[in-house]
Amino acid sequence: MTWRAPEIDRRHEPYVADERTMLEGWLDFHRDTLLHKCTGLTAEQLKTASVDPSGLTLLGLVRHMADVERWWFRIRSAGEDLPGLYDADEDPDADLNAIADTDPAEALATYRAEVEAADRAVAGLPLDHTFRRRRRDGSTETRTISLRWVYVHMIEEYARHNGHADLIRERIDGVTGA
Repeated sequence: MTWRAPEIDRRHEPYVADERTMLEGWLDFHRDTLLHKCTGLTAEQLKTASVDPSGLTLLGLVRHMADVERWWFRIRSAGEDLPGLYDADEDPDADLNAIADTDPAEALATYRAEVEAADRAVAGLPLDHTFRRRRRDGSTETRTISLRWVYVHMIEEYARHNGHADLIRERIDGVTGA
């Protein structure tokens, strides 16, 4: 029997809630949406690129978001001393690119584990919790970033990548929609 990505019971965002619950709710909705876009697909379909010249795949997006969850919530916000999930000196985008030999079931399990670990890592931190981070442009200047910013950034990143996922899924089997 052919392996297929499992179905997900997608949570929906709250309509009325305090700020933390609203941010967590929207983040969970977008996390579940990414998995929803993978539902029912085979390993090969999850490895199908969007359209030339892009090599973007649903499996690459799942791996990328697992790494991003670890980076922003566990490493940066909570200060855990961890390596990136898919670090590769020869390819800084290995999370997205190095998928040929990736086991999709393992990648999905890693993603789910990182989401759970990310939630645990920041559960006791207030939204006003801050940390310092060096700018990405190579300068030595650092910025102060709040956990609130991390939540908003993650919702934005998922929203953008879920748009990519929607287009990839439509290309694979014609499935569209939420």
